[in-house]
Amino acid sequence: MLLQVQDQHKNTTRGVEEMISACPICNVQVLTAELQWHANTHFEDDQLQTDLELAQQIALTESTPNPPMDGPQQSDPFASDAHAQGASSSVSGCSSRHTSVLDEQISCLLRTQIRSKLQEIQGGVMNLLRACLESEAGSSTSIISGHVDHYQSLSSEDKGWGCGWRNIQMMSSHLLKQRPEAREALFGGAGFVPDIPSLQRWLEIAWDNNFDTLGSTHFHNEVYGAKKWIGTTECAALLRSFGLRARIVDFDSTESSDLHSKNGKHVPKQVRGPMDKFVTKNVSPRSSSSELCREDAENMRGQQVLVDWIWNYFGSKHSDKLENSRRVLVSDKIPLYFQHQGHSRTIVGIQRQNGQHGSPDRFTLLILDPGHRTSDLERALRSKTGWQRLLKRGVHTLRKPQYQLCYVDPGIASSEEMEQLKIIDSILVRF
Repeated sequence: MLLQVQDQHKNTTRGVEEMISACPICNVQVLTAELQWHANTHFEDDQLQTDLELAQQIALTESTPNPPMDGPQQSDPFASDAHAQGASSSVSGCSSRHTSVLDEQISCLLRTQIRSKLQEIQGGVMNLLRACLESEAGSSTSIISGHVDHYQSLSSEDKGWGCGWRNIQMMSSHLLKQRPEAREALFGGAGFVPDIPSLQRWLEIAWDNNFDTLGSTHFHNEVYGAKKWIGTTECAALLRSFGLRARIVDFDSTESSDLHSKNGKHVPKQVRGPMDKFVTKNVSPRSSSSELCREDAENMRGQQVLVDWIWNYFGSKHSDKLENSRRVLVSDKIPLYFQHQGHSRTIVGIQRQNGQHGSPDRFTLLILDPGHRTSDLERALRSKTGWQRLLKRGVHTLRKPQYQLCYVDPGIASSEEMEQLKIIDSILVRF
């Protein structure tokens, strides 16, 4: 059943208010361009219960004098210009050169961004994962991130193209929970993870603020409403626009990955566009068994470089809290946006199985995949049955010639540093 939204439901007030309409089902304020899409989601069978709960929350919010700022919507969508101006300073790096049009776009987005749908897992996915890791037999050590929510791709919204946005949502869920400075900066201090259309608008604002100008040209500076793949560069540009120190690491085994040199010194390689070098790749045919063995050996060395980096990343800083056990350590590091040709996922940890009888240690990545259903993930973790198939990826599965990782260093960048962050570059690690 599709709802045809009529003109009488539109809020035809002046200026920026003409861009905003009230949903005739739940009365939530949304952008007029999104109104029909938003209203139709109320008629999806698997969302009916969620919609009822949302309606109850709205009713309670309307009866509360001072509603909390981290709800799905503020009760007065056109209130608090001072809050909007504060977010404008965060996104723009406190620059005084921004036009009033851009400031108005930010102000509008602050009032209309919507909390993304999330299937809550009681106890949290990371706590369930930790319990499963501790229950395993054998001698192993695992290091995992703290809080992370799983955001799945939905057939009605982003199936087949939205994995990058879902990974941004997973990373954001960690930042909002674990890093107070990020919670204040992200999404204008909303305190929640926005839906994909809202994230697309934030990325366009980042581009308008000259973050990743080279990469934005691939999209002609427009991504809102488009079903286009994005990658680590878009993730970094979006997070950097809020002052977060998002970094990219390039793992490359191809000849095209030669480091640029300047005055005899290696400099970072600049990254541009979505999955920039993953789109096309020419692979020479293997002509003999000896070449096959040689290439497999080279791949194994490349895989080890990647997992060694990930192990050192998560293990370089972990909490010394009592909740840590000898088998499972909780890292203070943010999960990793993990990009390769054709797909992206979120690495939330890594496991090392001790080698026996002189054999080397064996590493396994712990990954949340947007392509998996959250309900299947919860069922497997809670029953401790079949969860390995959903979350574990052995080193032998890393057969792509190129990978990219994106992570976020602690702290908020200064105005001067923000200007440097506008150019997206990467640390290049050769296989």
